[in-house]
Amino acid sequence: MFADRAKIYVRSGKGGDGHVSFRRELYVPNGGPDGGDGGDGGDVIFVVDTGMNTLTDFRNIRKYKAGDGQPGSKRRRHGANGNDIVIKVPPGTVIKDFESGKVIMDMSDRTEPFVLLKGGRGGNGNQHYATSTMQAPRYAQPGQPAIEMYLSLELKMIADVGLVGFPSVGKSTIISRVSNSKPKIADYHFTTLIPNLGVVDVGEGRGFVMADIPGIIEGAAEGVGLGLDFLRHIERTRVLLHVVDAASVEGRDPLEDIEIINNELSNYSDKLIERPTIIVANKLDVLDTDKREEVLKKLKDKFEPDTPVMPISAATGEGIKELLELTYKMVQEAPDDVLVFNTEFDIEQLSEREELSFKVEKVGDHIYSVEGPKIERMLGYTNLEDEKGFHFFQEFMKKNKIIEQMKDLGMEEGDTVRIYELEFEYVE
Repeated sequence: MFADRAKIYVRSGKGGDGHVSFRRELYVPNGGPDGGDGGDGGDVIFVVDTGMNTLTDFRNIRKYKAGDGQPGSKRRRHGANGNDIVIKVPPGTVIKDFESGKVIMDMSDRTEPFVLLKGGRGGNGNQHYATSTMQAPRYAQPGQPAIEMYLSLELKMIADVGLVGFPSVGKSTIISRVSNSKPKIADYHFTTLIPNLGVVDVGEGRGFVMADIPGIIEGAAEGVGLGLDFLRHIERTRVLLHVVDAASVEGRDPLEDIEIINNELSNYSDKLIERPTIIVANKLDVLDTDKREEVLKKLKDKFEPDTPVMPISAATGEGIKELLELTYKMVQEAPDDVLVFNTEFDIEQLSEREELSFKVEKVGDHIYSVEGPKIERMLGYTNLEDEKGFHFFQEFMKKNKIIEQMKDLGMEEGDTVRIYELEFEYVE
């Protein structure tokens, strides 16, 4: 069964404890401390695997634990580091905190591994605590604890084109005819219960990825039927092909069907209804010439010129070539702003025990700088070019009292805040 959601438990590795021991060698009756350090715990790492297209694997394995660091031992022996655990997810996976539902990371366009949870640092052995007044320390540092949390994984397919419409209007037939996808097809409702992806070759090295989204019904945006499960896969598409049964084979009114589906798209997301769309009038092969012209006139009078209407027959192939050419043209012209979900969850709060540092200083007249590992990590998962991402950045600066420290150094409105190569004007 296709799986596009999963709940999993993840845990980083605990740091190994430092060791307490003393040199015990012949002719060295009072050897100094030689307790070794504990090993670091393993990290929890996510990577995108382009060979995966579902979250099915997470139905069988729900717990993912990195290895613990081993304790240090005598003779300054360092404990072994714990093994990282690498979790592979398909492209389009969104990682969320299960408790709050907030987005931690969208793996849709991420090519590098994402370290979600850092393993605990190993503790220092007693060799580090010898001083002139305390030459035989009998204590060592414990390893840092593990971090654990529950995650929600959601798969939102990445495709250039999405086929939408009521059940049994011919979407599966279309994608099987124009692409390498071979979905199960039959003459009954909800034959397609999983989204199908296919690569469409338009010729001359041109092409696009098409997704057959299972039939949407009235009330889908409120969760009726499997509506929400299907609608989430349309969010990343750049162009929509709205397929209707123009022949009313099952007695449905194509004009009414379009209005209902558009309403469901709008209720789910304002951005969906703004997607470039083509209305695909299918099953015209069963109509005589006069009836065909009548149906097409109604559709074109209602929706063109804003939304083009393309007559086709998926069964015979009539109009398919023209549809693909127009679709390819619209994909090329569509805004290159495929939805990417910005981080909403403060990753730093997961690793507060790390006490990552940062440095705030005045570096010139009315110029203030902040740098350090904590800032580098924040920049690694925050999109400052997006309004929500920039707001998240501002909250990060306030929560960590970075703004407060700069004001203590004399920063005023209009001064410059420098973060590595980035510069911002401070506004109260």
